[in-house]
Amino acid sequence: MTALPQEMRPQRVPPREISHDDLQLLRLLATGLPMDAVARRLQLSERTVRRRTRLICDRLGFSTAIEAIVWAARRGLV
Repeated sequence: MTALPQEMRPQRVPPREISHDDLQLLRLLATGLPMDAVARRLQLSERTVRRRTRLICDRLGFSTAIEAIVWAARRGLV
């Protein structure tokens, strides 16, 4: 497998661009809780949790929450 050229790689934001609330959401998702349980813990609607998860992924340049969780875990953020 060949690595993508730099200009084709997704842009990643530095950890300082990840808010405390974003990290809290990623930490809960990393535990394996389903979205509805995460929503209850954060006292948000499930729709809001899904939207925030999508925004985090977009900001980080990932297409799935799992990618964002792995990225954060590798950096010791979750």
